[in-house]
Amino acid sequence: MPVPILLVAGFLGAGKTTVVNHLLAHAQGRRIAAVVNDFGAINIDAELIAGAGDGVVSLSNGCICCTLEGDLLRTLATLLRRDPRPEFIVIETSGIADPADIVRNLMDPVIWKEAPLETVLCVVDATQPAAMLNDALLRSQLRAADVVALSKVDLTDAAAGVAIRDAVRAVRPAAVVVDALHGEVPAALLFPADLDHVPVPRETAPRRPASDRFETLSWTSERPVLLPRLQQAIGRLAPKLARAKGLFETVEQPGRLTVFQLAGGRATLAAGGVPSPGVPRTRIVFIAEMGALSRAEIDAIMEGCVE
Repeated sequence: MPVPILLVAGFLGAGKTTVVNHLLAHAQGRRIAAVVNDFGAINIDAELIAGAGDGVVSLSNGCICCTLEGDLLRTLATLLRRDPRPEFIVIETSGIADPADIVRNLMDPVIWKEAPLETVLCVVDATQPAAMLNDALLRSQLRAADVVALSKVDLTDAAAGVAIRDAVRAVRPAAVVVDALHGEVPAALLFPADLDHVPVPRETAPRRPASDRFETLSWTSERPVLLPRLQQAIGRLAPKLARAKGLFETVEQPGRLTVFQLAGGRATLAAGGVPSPGVPRTRIVFIAEMGALSRAEIDAIMEGCVE
């Protein structure tokens, strides 16, 4: 029996991981396999974790989660050989990916026969200005969507919410637009009620030349950071960043890691685990437009965070 695919797209920090987390944590008996670009970003509740092997984390509710390593089609083929076979596959794309390229790969006849693309979901940050949807990449992500989920709707006012909805509908009139408070999207919009249902293959747009728009720069330290200095450093870097995330140990709380996320101009901190032997105490990844940041600038600012 074919295994339907849900493709989750959206810009950096839009809230894709929150949506995937919610789908896995509220699977309601469905065996879901999630393929993600960065498994470290997935934050499944600890009680759901059952075990890991071969890069695949098994969840106690019957779902599994794995990283996207190497070729997408090879990853899918590995999942389809699992016993028991998943009932649905969720693929979370990179925030800087054009889903049209992935859709084109999924139209491969061999994959389509075993795992047809059912739904494309695009997650949009409702707090961003509607004018952001003029960005070519965001428009490509929207144009591929069957369903558009507006995240962070609780952080915006009514007028801004109307503006972003109107902007979304102007780009993709055919899509269903829903609010996704805390990552919740109605499963009926994403998965077929009839498991025997086979979707119609999609037309694919001509392949466009790839352009290197974003770059990733990382900073590590063997020493714990001073939290007030780190907050100041992130404040200086934030205007140039599209996204940032990391783990660090602070002088104020030794022996514990803090999880750092920066998305949509908002930084959040959450409690993490304990440092692992042989791993730098501070690891932060910065994503910015090409040329917006230099290695020297990051090193100069971040070195001021440690004593």
